[in-house]
Amino acid sequence: MFREQLKSAILVFIILTIITGVLYPLFVTGIAQAFFHTKANGSLIYRDRNLIGSALIGQPFDEPRYLWGRLSATSPVPYNSSSSSGSNIGPSNPALLEAVKARIEKLRAADPKNKMPIPVDLVTSSASGLDPHISLAGAYYQISRIAKHRGLSVSVVKNIIDRNTDGRLFGLIGEPVVNVLKVNMDLDSGKI
Repeated sequence: MFREQLKSAILVFIILTIITGVLYPLFVTGIAQAFFHTKANGSLIYRDRNLIGSALIGQPFDEPRYLWGRLSATSPVPYNSSSSSGSNIGPSNPALLEAVKARIEKLRAADPKNKMPIPVDLVTSSASGLDPHISLAGAYYQISRIAKHRGLSVSVVKNIIDRNTDGRLFGLIGEPVVNVLKVNMDLDSGKI
């Protein structure tokens, strides 16, 4: 009787392994590739057949002519997708205050005539350290600096930002966000 139970248990194990470990993943992968190809492959962005990046992972931009994204706390380099993490520095930690002050100084130095309040997402990092988006307020704060360094009008830069803004989910959930990489690609391509 024990042999029969062991034989049945092994047979069920093999069948379930084939169903859940082979057939189901192949089925789900096939559906994803057929109907959601771009998203299933990481929402990669190409220009002239060259991989530029992903719409889902932030990249460092620090030249004044670019839209700057959220700070990244990943190590050893910023926006390291294999090391996604936040800084874990709490609000009572003096290191956070120093980092925020340094970022404010950098933003003010890059655009000294800009007297708008600085949005919080421009001076803090995200929980993942990989945010590809910033708030609409964070993008609008940078318009004058970008326009000045690119020789464009403020309205042209605003139009590029608006074109790369994702609205609320179902028109209700969350806030509109701006994809930093897509804005910078449009700025570089001259799409006005």
